[in-house]
Amino acid sequence: MAFIDYYKILGIPKTASESDIKKAYRKLARKYHPDLNPNDKVAEAKFKEINEANEVLSDADNRKKYDQYGEHWQHAEEYEKAKQQEQYHRQYQGDSERYSEEDFSEFFENMFGGASAGSHGRQVKFRGQDFNATLQLNLNDVYTTHKRTLTVNNKNIRITIPAGVENGQIIKIKGHGGQGINGGPNGDLYIQFVIENHSKFKRDKDDLYVTVDLDLYKALLGGELMVDTFNGKVKLNIKPETQSGTKVKLKGKGFPKYRKEGQFGDLIITYQIKLPTKLSEKEKALLNQLQNLRA
Repeated sequence: MAFIDYYKILGIPKTASESDIKKAYRKLARKYHPDLNPNDKVAEAKFKEINEANEVLSDADNRKKYDQYGEHWQHAEEYEKAKQQEQYHRQYQGDSERYSEEDFSEFFENMFGGASAGSHGRQVKFRGQDFNATLQLNLNDVYTTHKRTLTVNNKNIRITIPAGVENGQIIKIKGHGGQGINGGPNGDLYIQFVIENHSKFKRDKDDLYVTVDLDLYKALLGGELMVDTFNGKVKLNIKPETQSGTKVKLKGKGFPKYRKEGQFGDLIITYQIKLPTKLSEKEKALLNQLQNLRA
C-alpha cells in the first residue's frame, strides 16, 4: 500500500513502450468500464486505479519521475530543488573544502531517510505520502456506529465508522499515511467507502424507499398491514379505496443521519396493488355481481 505499482495495475513491464501502455489501458478500461459493470463497486474501484496508472505512465515527465523516485515521485521537483541548493551550498561556503560524489550521494540518501541522523549535510524534511484505501461494507454495517480494525503497511489501525456513511464517501485518518522523510510529518490515510445494498430498500442519503404489495380487498376495504422497516416491523392502517402508487411517509424510520446521533431520515412506502389470481367460479360470479352494481 505504501507503493502503488502502476505497471502491475496495467499488467505491463517497466520497459513498455508508449503504445504498449495505451493498448493495455484501453483493454482494461473496456473490461472494467462502469457502463459495462453497472452497480459493480469492485469494477468501479478497479476502473479508477487503471485511470490513475494511465495518467501517470502515459505522461513522459510523470513516468520519468515515477521510475526514478517510486512512491515519492510526486515530490520529485522538491527533491531536485533541494539537491541543487545543497550542491550550491557545498561549492560556495567560503573555504576550500571539497566534497566527493560519495558525500553527495550520502546527502541524497539523507533526503530519502536513508542516512543516519548524525551524518553531515543539511537534512531536508518532507511530508509522507498520502495513502488511499477502499473499504467495502454492506448497508447493514453502516446502520449503526461501530469500530473496525484495518491493516495498513502491516500496522493495525482501529477506526470508528460513524452510522450513516454514504457510498463513495471519503474520510481522512490523519497521520496514518506514509512516514515523513527526515522527521517530516506523516501523510494521511484516505478511506473511500464502497457500500453494497442487498436489501429491498433503496437509499437516498438518509431517506429509504420501499414498495409494499397491497392485496385488492385490503386496498378497497381498508384494514391493518404489517410492513418491514430497516430495523423491524410496524403496523399501518390502510385507508379504504387506497389507490396503487399511493405513498406514505414514516417519519424517522429511514437511515441514520451522518454524525447526527439519534436523528434519522424518513421511510417512504409506495403501495402496489396486487391483483388476485386463480379465481374460483364463485369469486368470478361475485365480481360479476359487483361489476353490474357499479354499472
